[in-house]
Amino acid sequence: MKKLLLGAAALTLTAGLGWAESHSVTRMGTEGAYPPYNFINDAGEVDGFERELGDELCKRAELNCEWVTNEWDSIIPNLVSANYDTIIAGMSITEERDEVIDFTQAYFPPDPSAYVAVSSDVDVMGGVVAAQTGTIQASHVASSGATLVEFATPDETIAAVKNGEADAVLADKAFLDPIVAESGGALSFVGDDVMLGSGIGVGLRESDTELKGKLDAAITSMKEDGTLNAMIAKWFDGMDAGY
Repeated sequence: MKKLLLGAAALTLTAGLGWAESHSVTRMGTEGAYPPYNFINDAGEVDGFERELGDELCKRAELNCEWVTNEWDSIIPNLVSANYDTIIAGMSITEERDEVIDFTQAYFPPDPSAYVAVSSDVDVMGGVVAAQTGTIQASHVASSGATLVEFATPDETIAAVKNGEADAVLADKAFLDPIVAESGGALSFVGDDVMLGSGIGVGLRESDTELKGKLDAAITSMKEDGTLNAMIAKWFDGMDAGY
């Protein structure tokens, strides 16, 4: 009985505290393999647009945050299992994902997806198309009539096109742009861009409504004072997000 009473008292005390008071650290989960959204720099640290964004959100929400990396194919299960508290990893907001986790408002508008191949005459609707496992691009390819081949990392999808394992790759155009530019003409965009998802947001457990509110307020403030637009322009070649 004593233990039960002490447990109830602890729960009452925790319930009276805000997220920042009841959670000494908010763990920000990312992939660390999808530049310029997120990547690991030469110092072995999480870097990129979402690192800068996440740090600013934590500052405005008065949260003490630390960064955690996780492979993409298990990034949602490990959020649900409480191995970290957010997903900030270029994750598009979709109805399917929203059935499992919750999202803040979008901090990045819907980004066109694009096909890249070594040959301009590739049939992206009927050929073999690579995509990263668990992405909206993989779902699109699977429903398009093309043959889908999935890979755990985005780099592996590019390698599959280069070595002939796939005819093309479908991924976010912002990710593909520098790869095509640096290929020296070996890779090129083919077909039409594809608009998928409802923008990119921070993923959270459905129960963490207070944390969602704090992050939503921080995103709103960044939109209102122009900080978010400036940050997007910095990392995405002058892009105007329209926020």
